[in-house]
Amino acid sequence: MKNLKQWLAWQETLHPEEIDLGLERIRPVAERLHLLSPSASVVSVAGTNGKGSSIALLESITRRAGLRVGCYTSPHILRYNERIRIDGEVASDAKICEAFEQIDRARGEISLTYFEFGTLAALYLLQQQPLDLWILEVGLGGRLDAVNLIDADVALLTTVDLDHQAWLGETREEIGREKAGIFRSGQAAVVGEPNPPQSVVDYAAEVGANLSCFSANFSLQQQAECWHWQGSHGATLEALPYPALQGVIQLQNSAAVLEVLNRLDWLQKVGVEGVMQGLRHVQLSGRFETIATAPQVVVDVSHNPQAVAVLADNLKHSPHSGKTIAVVGMLRDKEVETVIRALSSSVDLWVVGGLEGPRGLSATVLGEIICAAVDVSKVTVCGEIIEAYREAEALATPQDRILVFGSFYTVAAVLEAQ
Repeated sequence: MKNLKQWLAWQETLHPEEIDLGLERIRPVAERLHLLSPSASVVSVAGTNGKGSSIALLESITRRAGLRVGCYTSPHILRYNERIRIDGEVASDAKICEAFEQIDRARGEISLTYFEFGTLAALYLLQQQPLDLWILEVGLGGRLDAVNLIDADVALLTTVDLDHQAWLGETREEIGREKAGIFRSGQAAVVGEPNPPQSVVDYAAEVGANLSCFSANFSLQQQAECWHWQGSHGATLEALPYPALQGVIQLQNSAAVLEVLNRLDWLQKVGVEGVMQGLRHVQLSGRFETIATAPQVVVDVSHNPQAVAVLADNLKHSPHSGKTIAVVGMLRDKEVETVIRALSSSVDLWVVGGLEGPRGLSATVLGEIICAAVDVSKVTVCGEIIEAYREAEALATPQDRILVFGSFYTVAAVLEAQ
């Protein structure tokens, strides 16, 4: 009998490609396991950025209202188990291994990817529980992602920007069309950005989804100590507390989540107190999260231009007296130079570390890209991420700020070292 580590290592070798989008292999396995008719309401969440924050907000609000909620998210930061939460608790090794065993028996000769195994395991474990709500995060794109096996009662598309172009397309229009693939005929589709690609709007009309877009159908108004929300069909909530997650973008995410609840017809079920408590107490690791002081250490998993623009805005609105020292490690399929230039005015010193694996950029290559974008005298190239982080600690005074960003892997390495 395999333990969790052995199962995951084996899954990485089972399928010839790490990423192999499409539902033709996974669907028959899901059918054999009777996973395609959820026993709860379902919200699927796709988007380039904001998925994790939106899921955390939706989970926090609904659980504070007393509802039983199951979540499937990816990637994890420290432990694989983080990907599956049931009523706020991460799934145990034993439960995940049990699910893997059932999937392995059901698949027969069908080859599944690591992500497909994980998705089926999450659906299997959620199906075992008497839950009110499933929240499912789309891993890559939407139309061909394994999560799109499930017909959502409400589909949330957070944002659309350039990322994973090798799989999703080179433009926002192409990427938006792929992500809108989670929309369903006759069901609500909520879009959390004010100017989505036209392909998103067109696809919603094509399939007959009930589209609701930020600014056009729901909106928010900020005040000094609170904010107001106006939803579709005349729904309103006033004098709401600011969400505990850092950054102005979290108001936009919160507004979209409230519209999801509105379109589920759950605002009354959740209640104003559930909304307020959920906003006040929401937590999410790795999103502009301060993990140390003197010097301040901020970790952020942002790794594409849109997310880094938000990060730069957060830095601007969180002034401090010292220097900002960035510890950065990135994957080779990202818009590295664009990301660096977006932060160049916010960072005083750059300390570069390499990421392992076939998608990882070496410190040398990443350092060359950064040196081409900023003043070379501001760049220090180290080996791995932890070496870079230790160098940043040595360079920092108590008044300085160390910013760790560029990848989930980069943030995970530093969190593990704390």
